[in-house]
Amino acid sequence: MEVTERLILRKTEKEDFERFFEINKDPETNLYNPGGPMSFEKAENTFKRMQEHWNQHHFGAWTIIAKDNESIVGFGGLSYKKYGEDEKLNLGYRFAVEAWGKGYATEFTKKAVDFGFNHLDKEEIFGVVRPDNIASVKVLEKAGMTQIGTLNDVPGQPESLVYRIQKNNLFSK
Repeated sequence: MEVTERLILRKTEKEDFERFFEINKDPETNLYNPGGPMSFEKAENTFKRMQEHWNQHHFGAWTIIAKDNESIVGFGGLSYKKYGEDEKLNLGYRFAVEAWGKGYATEFTKKAVDFGFNHLDKEEIFGVVRPDNIASVKVLEKAGMTQIGTLNDVPGQPESLVYRIQKNNLFSK
C-alpha cells in the first residue's frame, strides 16, 4: 500500500471489480477512449489481466481511495504495455467523474512516478494519451513527463501522444 496526502493506493482486490466496472462503463470516463465504455466482458478481462500483472510482477494497478470519505475514486498504476512492438513501463489511470477537478490525478501520477523510480528502481516510465484529452496531457506534464513522439495505436484515428520521464533527468532540470 502507498499513500499520498489525500489518497490511499492499494493492490486491487476481487471485491473492487464492481466499482471498476462502474467507472469504466461510464461514457463520461471514456470520452477520449476510442473503444468507448467497457462492456462487462471487457471489464472482466481487463480486471483479470490487472490481477495477473500483480501476480507476475509484484506491482500493477492500484485501487485509488480518497482518504476523506474512504470511497474508491479510481484505478491506476504502472504496468507493462505494448507500444507497437516494444514493451514499456506504462503509467495509466482512470478516475470516476466525481473525482475530476480535485487534483487527484496529478497527486496520483506523481506518486506513481516516485514509486517506479524509488521502489521498483526503473529508469524510465511512459504514458500514452489521446491528443484531444487535454486534462490528461496536463496531468502528465505536471508529473514531469515530456512528449517524445506519437503512436499509431488506434486505426483510423489521430495518433496518440507518447510521454516519458527518465530517472536520470529528474535532477538535471
